[in-house]
Amino acid sequence: MSQASIKDIEIDIVIGALHSDLTSFMNEWRPVFSRFHLIIVKDPNLKEELQIPEGFNLDIFTKSDIDQVVGTSAALHFSGYSCRYFGYLISRKKYVISIDDDCIPARDNKGVLVDAVAQHISNLTTPATPFFFNTLYDPYRKGADFVRGYPFSLRSGVTCALSCGLWLNLADHDAPTQALKPMLRNSRYVDAVMTVPARALMPVSGINIGFDREVVGPALFPGLRLAGEGKVRWETVEDIWCGMCVKVVCDHLGLGVKSGLPYVWRKEGGDPIESLRKEWEGVKLMEEVVPFFQSVRLPRSAVTAEECVVEMAATVKERLGPLDPVFARAAEAMVEWVKLWKILGAGSSSTRVQET
Repeated sequence: MSQASIKDIEIDIVIGALHSDLTSFMNEWRPVFSRFHLIIVKDPNLKEELQIPEGFNLDIFTKSDIDQVVGTSAALHFSGYSCRYFGYLISRKKYVISIDDDCIPARDNKGVLVDAVAQHISNLTTPATPFFFNTLYDPYRKGADFVRGYPFSLRSGVTCALSCGLWLNLADHDAPTQALKPMLRNSRYVDAVMTVPARALMPVSGINIGFDREVVGPALFPGLRLAGEGKVRWETVEDIWCGMCVKVVCDHLGLGVKSGLPYVWRKEGGDPIESLRKEWEGVKLMEEVVPFFQSVRLPRSAVTAEECVVEMAATVKERLGPLDPVFARAAEAMVEWVKLWKILGAGSSSTRVQET
């Protein structure tokens, strides 16, 4: 499948709205977003009315919509950054691109505006190479190829199911790092994409990702939630937990994950010192989480993302549940998510569009 064969109607842009005034955000993205259908999910805790400029094809979902669809489930929470997952659930497109509302389009080293959607789709529609690392990064990009010694039997690659973009300006540091280095910024635009090797974990950030919803949508969910979770990036770990889950699922199913381009420019601030107390719980949990995901293996009988998540939830409950109640709640949320996905999220209106 090539990028050119993907139609705009096969793509949804999901935006989790944590800020009420989206005017500047939407206008900055207008050159990119105006071609696509947008799903805007308002943070259920946001009281103010959303301000959105005209000229976009969009649907807005609020707390009442979430309550009506999800019901009274105590396991799943869609507040804060987790509201984006509701957009994944109700989308009916093959591909989903998720961009947070504190980001604007980046510019490359030549000053050209980055089309993040086009780059995510390029990553998703060219093969990934998780089983043997290519030292010249993505061999399918223009001007690149496989290096000497790369096995020809692996050069066809595998389907790429998840594309993880990066950020300029504020990078994805934790609160301790940002507190110690308050002026630290990411100003390097590295023109590269690479496949994350099989069995290697990564802390996925939901700020700027694209994925094949039909293949791995059920593995992207709001699961691990801290007791004192806050409203800034440093105080949440749900996307890190989710990222490790989806990476294990991709490895098990023989799918690829890419990281690198596209970049977005991230504007959000926040007080890292104030966030240290809330994030510290998550920092400690990671010392248990990472070894767990490094060792977990799924049975051969799990052949879909839904089955993988259910199997993983059982293992989480058994091995991590006794260590901390937060893990037992995460396992419950994973099972509940799959049930919800089977009822509401499994449908798709984006059957392959025939060339005319």
